[in-house]
Amino acid sequence: MAKIKTAVIFGGTSQEYELSLSSAVEVIRNIPREKYDVTPVGITKKGHWLYFPGDVDEIAEGKWELNTDCTSAILSPDPLHRGIITLENGEATIRRIDVVFPVVQGKLGADGTIQGLLDMSGIPYVGSGLLASASCMDKSHTHMVLDDYGIKTAEWKLITQRDLSNIDEKCLEISKCFEFPMAVKPANSGCSAGTSTANNLEELITAVKIAFSNDNKVVVERFISGRKLEVAVFGYEAIFASYVGEILPTEKEYNPIEVRRSSGDDLIIPADLPNDTHNMIRETAIKAFKALGCKGIARIDFFLQEDGTLLLNKIGTAPGLRLNSVYPKLMKHLGMEMPYLLDKLLEQAIENSEKTY
Repeated sequence: MAKIKTAVIFGGTSQEYELSLSSAVEVIRNIPREKYDVTPVGITKKGHWLYFPGDVDEIAEGKWELNTDCTSAILSPDPLHRGIITLENGEATIRRIDVVFPVVQGKLGADGTIQGLLDMSGIPYVGSGLLASASCMDKSHTHMVLDDYGIKTAEWKLITQRDLSNIDEKCLEISKCFEFPMAVKPANSGCSAGTSTANNLEELITAVKIAFSNDNKVVVERFISGRKLEVAVFGYEAIFASYVGEILPTEKEYNPIEVRRSSGDDLIIPADLPNDTHNMIRETAIKAFKALGCKGIARIDFFLQEDGTLLLNKIGTAPGLRLNSVYPKLMKHLGMEMPYLLDKLLEQAIENSEKTY
């Protein structure tokens, strides 16, 4: 039986480049080779696409693009090609692809851009489509959809570029809507770059200006403190959620760009919660997953406040896939080891595409 031709796309121009590489290493190492033939395709920090035929350790070391056997690659949007076009010595070669596993995180990766290109190509791929990816990346859209579905989030306000000419007045207006401290975030950012906390009006104005250096929209939220809970959601039609995990407070500073540090280090599974609370959180995670049109895979972050109020903080459609990352650890607790998890994600992506295209 012929192997399923699988492309793993990694890297990218976002600030999460290194995180993407470390996830790609585990994906490439753990895809069952008896069933899948893997074609790694990397995107450099400058946005160049390269077919990478080298050893996965070169990706782990961040030296993959220096491999002399790398060749220029294009994901063809033409469904007639249905694959990757490699260019070498003036000649083009089409590498047919059956399914793609995108491991590109952040902007121009998990925001619907690659998903839209894959939709045009007609090639099945793991994870959410264009609209769901874009909506989960854009915090203002996430808030609007969840508000409409009655899923509680932090109180929030949106600031757009049109407000820049009177930013002081806009911040003063927001300061009257809910109390300090406030969390100020670029609307479109997969990591914490440009995010800060404001404790007064002056800090709010400064924080908003910093956030605007990372995106053209800024979300201001009431700062939430509470227990940080995590749920992994899996599936297309038969959707299920993992047990609830909890990230314990730590004194160390978490830097999401530092590839060797992960919030999964401090994850406890299951969280110490009553059964009815566990079930309520898992049901809310699935409800949010469906509301935003997500598919395949998502990590959903919650805050549980002291008064018992549950607030959804974030939905990540391209969660980290290092072995110690939150999503794989939650799925492993269900008995889904990485090779099995990747196999099911690829398998269901193909099955789902047959009902979509």
